[in-house]
Amino acid sequence: MGEVAELSSDFRDRDLAPVAALFGDPARAAMLAALADGQALPAGELASWAGVHPATATAHLRRLVEGGLVRVRVQGRHRYHELAGPQVAAVLEALAQLAPPAPVRSLREHRSATALAEARTCYDHLAGRRGVELRDRLLSVGALHAIDERDHALTDRGQQLVADLGIDADQVGATRRVFARCCIDWTHRRPHLAGALPAAITDRLLTLGWLSRTAGRGLRVAADYDQHLDHWLSPVPDPPVVEIAR
Repeated sequence: MGEVAELSSDFRDRDLAPVAALFGDPARAAMLAALADGQALPAGELASWAGVHPATATAHLRRLVEGGLVRVRVQGRHRYHELAGPQVAAVLEALAQLAPPAPVRSLREHRSATALAEARTCYDHLAGRRGVELRDRLLSVGALHAIDERDHALTDRGQQLVADLGIDADQVGATRRVFARCCIDWTHRRPHLAGALPAAITDRLLTLGWLSRTAGRGLRVAADYDQHLDHWLSPVPDPPVVEIAR
């Protein structure tokens, strides 16, 4: 799902255990979740997210880098860690569908979980109820058509709509990344869109102020978000019926 690459129909030719073990440790899982919004963080901040000593965090991060789940970005004397790509975020999203809910111990945690279910990033694209809604709206106005069970392409109407939003669809499509693929949303059990196009749309909505970032993966929806979305995705009116005189 999401942007996970196609696998052989026979999983016996894949050694899944080493990769599964990397996700299976609570500290490493917490670090990967902290990076799931696509940002790069230093080891010290990831240690705080995981609740472990910095030296322990360094050892975990080394394993994640060696396992191909995390990569290091060096800027001067500073080292930042980020997910190796959107396919890692897609695996996290898939695992979240199978995992039991984390216990909610406070009103603050309840509010945080509710906010994430409403709007958040899944790597770099919109997820949560608003992400599911965006896919539904793009399909309903004829901006997208399904290529197969997972992938979508822009229609002529869609080309115009993304141009209206200030996005160069040709430039987005020229990347090697998948364009617009279903990614099952773990909070709503329905697909939102992953890929180059939804990432570009999400970035544009942030630039326009329709969305804003909160702590971690959370996104805050502007008070006039629905009005903006309705105006942008307004359906094309039917042509007027011309009465022919007899």
